[in-house]
This record gives sequence, structure tokens and C-alpha cells, in this order.
Amino acid sequence: MRVLGIDPGTVVVGYGVVDSNDGQEKMVVCGVLTAPAKLKPAERLSILYKGLEKLVARIKPDAVAVETPFVSQNVSSALAIGRAQAVALLAAANKGIPTFEYSPAQVKQRVASYGASSKEQIQQMVKMQLGLSEIPQPSDAADALAVALCHLSEVHVDGLLGEQSPKRKRRTT
Repeated sequence: MRVLGIDPGTVVVGYGVVDSNDGQEKMVVCGVLTAPAKLKPAERLSILYKGLEKLVARIKPDAVAVETPFVSQNVSSALAIGRAQAVALLAAANKGIPTFEYSPAQVKQRVASYGASSKEQIQQMVKMQLGLSEIPQPSDAADALAVALCHLSEVHVDGLLGEQSPKRKRRTT
């Protein structure tokens, strides 16, 4: 199974692709898509959407996992990230690829077995689980790999339980 993990942003979108065969995960590629911060939000989203469309067409994932925005005290920031999340979901849905959404706490729980893990702990776990010599850079790419690993863990647990987890929201096309 090939999973494309997405860490959405309005200027930088992290992506990470992980293949899983018989429970063995391997990083395929990771990186970031960027849009100039000086552009208007709609123009940045358009650039990021086109980049994600090309990435999805090139990578051909079996599933796309997207991190949902964390809503704290900065609601406007969460709304902006939500728009970037929607762009990622749309790029996958338009290609008929199943999409899944995970909260930051779900990603942390699945990758590090602790929902309040630090960013550094998550990055170390990504490095360890994928057998990498270094933490992937930039951090947005490492975060996207964590989202992909989270989805693979969910799929594994679902397989063990023989049912879909009600904790995960699934969007299908």
C-alpha cells in the first residue's frame, strides 16, 4: 500500500510518501511544495493545488492522509490551514483516491503512542520507524511522513479488529 501524507499549509505544504509491504514501511520520497508568501491567499492555494495534482499523478498513491488543523486560540490561522487541507483533499478526490483525515493528537498517538508527544519526539519516531539515518528535512516533510505512518497504523489496527475505526473520518470520491 502506498500512502501520501500531507501536512497542509498556505505557504508550505509538506508531503511524504510511504510504501508498506507486509508490515514493513519504507519512505519513497518526501519534500515540500511552496507558494510565495507575498501572493494573495487564493493565488497561493491555486499554486499549491496544481503542485499537489502533479504530485498525486506522479506518485499514484492508494490513499491520501491529511492532517486536520489544530484549533487553539488562533481561529483565523486554523481556517486558513483548513483551506489548504481542502485543497489537498480535492487534489486526491479528483483522481478518485480515498482520503483520510487525522488530528494532530491522532498522529502523535499512532506514531509515538502518546497523544501529547513533542514535535521532536514525533520526528525521531519517523526516523526510527522508517529506518532513516537522519530526520527528514524540512520539518513539514517529516510531519507529512508522520501522517502517512499514522494512516498505515490505522489500517493495520483496522485489519486486526476487522472493522473500520469510528475515530477516523473517511472521505471517498
